[in-house]
Amino acid sequence: MKCISCGAEAFSATTTDVADLGGCLVIVRNVPCHKCSECSEILYTGDVVKRLEEIAAAAKLAMNEVVIVDYNSKAA
Repeated sequence: MKCISCGAEAFSATTTDVADLGGCLVIVRNVPCHKCSECSEILYTGDVVKRLEEIAAAAKLAMNEVVIVDYNSKAA
């Protein structure tokens, strides 16, 4: 996969995604991504973005101030 920012090669990796939903901060660990070898830009596939949105929606319903979830967890 090529980086959309600089065009360099991006490699498969995992990252931690943080979403601030106003009253709730959602931290998702071990998110699959592609990371640029030159500029370190993080790229997600459409499936990953959809899953992150589902996790954020579930966390918002729980209305906790801080939620930390493992991406592979069935809890969210």
